[in-house]
Amino acid sequence: MGDKTLTRVDLCEAVYQKVGLSRTESAELVEVFLSTICDRIVEGESVKLSSFGSFVVRSKNERIGRNPKTGEEVPITPRRVMVFKPSNILKKAVLDGHKK
Repeated sequence: MGDKTLTRVDLCEAVYQKVGLSRTESAELVEVFLSTICDRIVEGESVKLSSFGSFVVRSKNERIGRNPKTGEEVPITPRRVMVFKPSNILKKAVLDGHKK
């Protein structure tokens, strides 16, 4: 499996090459797109991108956990977490990619 990470710069470059916007406009487009998604998630909304997946904010209740070293019970505070659920199309593409 490759160890390359897709970065914002990579996304901007892809938009620049495929859409034909200037590099500055491509960077602005990527930034607006990502900040819009982030803003919605922070507000607690779900974000669904067709054929890609959904970002969902879930609330977790307080619960008792254990320190694995000592076995001591520790309360885990309530919190909100973000979860990504890939679409079936993305799941299939990933699965098919491994079979090649």
